[in-house]
Amino acid sequence: MHKKWNFNKVSITKVKEISEKFNISELLATVMLNRGIEDDSEIEMFLNPTRNDFHDPFLLPDMKEAVDRIEKAIDNQEKVIIYGDYDVDGITSITVLKKFLKDCGLIADYYIPNRLSEGYGLNKDAIDKIKEQGYSLIITVDCGIASIDEIDYANSLGLEVIVTDHHEPMEKLPNAVAVVDAKRKDNVYPNKNLAGVGVVFKVSQGLAQRRNIDENEILKYLDIVCVGTISDIVPLTGENRVIAKLGLKLLNVTKNPGMFSLLKASGYKEINSSTVSFGMAPRINACGRMGFEKEAVELFLTDNIVEANRITENLNKYNKERQEVEKNIYNEAIEMIENSDVKNKKSIILSNEKWHHGVIGIVSSKITDLYFKPSILLCLENGIGKGSGRSIPGIDLHEALSELSEYLDKFGGHEMAIGLTMKEENIDEFRKKFEEHVDSKEIDKIIPVLNIDKQIGLSDIKVENVKQLSLLEPFGEANKPPVFVYKNLKIDSIRALTDGKHLKLRLRDGNTFINAIGFNMGELSKDYLIGDKVDIAGNLEINSYNGGDYVQINIKDIMGSIM
Repeated sequence: MHKKWNFNKVSITKVKEISEKFNISELLATVMLNRGIEDDSEIEMFLNPTRNDFHDPFLLPDMKEAVDRIEKAIDNQEKVIIYGDYDVDGITSITVLKKFLKDCGLIADYYIPNRLSEGYGLNKDAIDKIKEQGYSLIITVDCGIASIDEIDYANSLGLEVIVTDHHEPMEKLPNAVAVVDAKRKDNVYPNKNLAGVGVVFKVSQGLAQRRNIDENEILKYLDIVCVGTISDIVPLTGENRVIAKLGLKLLNVTKNPGMFSLLKASGYKEINSSTVSFGMAPRINACGRMGFEKEAVELFLTDNIVEANRITENLNKYNKERQEVEKNIYNEAIEMIENSDVKNKKSIILSNEKWHHGVIGIVSSKITDLYFKPSILLCLENGIGKGSGRSIPGIDLHEALSELSEYLDKFGGHEMAIGLTMKEENIDEFRKKFEEHVDSKEIDKIIPVLNIDKQIGLSDIKVENVKQLSLLEPFGEANKPPVFVYKNLKIDSIRALTDGKHLKLRLRDGNTFINAIGFNMGELSKDYLIGDKVDIAGNLEINSYNGGDYVQINIKDIMGSIM
């Protein structure tokens, strides 16, 4: 499916002004203006964020109440348990809070629900176990905002709860001692898009300030905080960018044996946001997906490199198992779609008794990318469907599920990704109503949009200009690698690589040759011929070989030139 190319327009005068003032290329200045970064202070913070760019943690709702209660627990040496999620954000949240509470003199325990048997968030059976073991305070991380009934149940047992979360709240907030969530309606905190581990970091900052602890004692955990932040796909702008940028610097020299071991296993030569997203995160997530969630926490808690290496080997094994299971479910899902009327509908909802609950979210994401439709996949077990969904721009999944909550036992998430549980008997009616909801949004009129930073030419693709674009890193949500369009290029050679999977082009502008690669675009090698003129949209990269550096275009879309 070809995309609509949306060209951003910026003031040439402003581009030149920023370029000269900050001694950066006009190419980089253009991209920054497209990101809405134009004030001197914003530009300086974006290019060179520092520890002084963090916001006051006590601007977050209920921060004072949370810090007061945690201080009481520390002073009285209470039995405290951290209740977290099983994904990277949850794992890193538990790690940071547990480590910092230990620095404050409190040894807290942790609890992670098993994804396969307990599902996401607080549950009453777990609360019963926590009560029986003599705990007096539960601190949730990366979960809890939707656990209204469960927290009422905890209160009835005499347990107190502090909620730290970053997901969308329901109409009613849980009846907890404190609910620290920047997405609350009464929030005044400047950064509403913190990851769960970001919220934990702010709680730790608040606690450090209250107890007059040197800020370095919490900043030393930024390597862990940045891994959770980048992995959870929150916008890497503003304070999240500060966390990610400073955290990656620390990650490059990490003293955490688990982080070091995992980085080594990922095989990446350079440590950046891609290393975290594609090297570290899948291995950490594989633990929870395959039912071994505690091992990821223990990896980051251990001080023993031998133990860290042993656990990392397990993570690699779980990740390979996850990849195989995911591949099988994906193939089955595609077959179900293509051999039924599902492919003609506006949305895709599939269920199967054999599917593994831990990986269907990944498959849902791939199905949505392939068909450009919102999708929900459900794993059926004992009359209950547990599933995950992914969406496209223009279809708010959280809004849709809120409207259809009568068919659901439980749900949570945000606009683009959700988790849900429902009775099997409700699936058909839910599927019908969900399709009606999506249809009402006129999905047929939603066309994938590719935002173009600039139309470029030969003067723009100098090696030094492209290298300077690395100042935009770390890349992530709301700060994607910039996309440029180069028009009227003549195809000098074209071929498919890796058994027809990828597209390789050599393009020509006058007497200058430019290489381009299109991953998963091999089929397009049949659509164009040598001598054809094309317009290419893509990222600019440096390809180093034979001792030299050369500019290469990573293709995101291609179309024939209109003369």
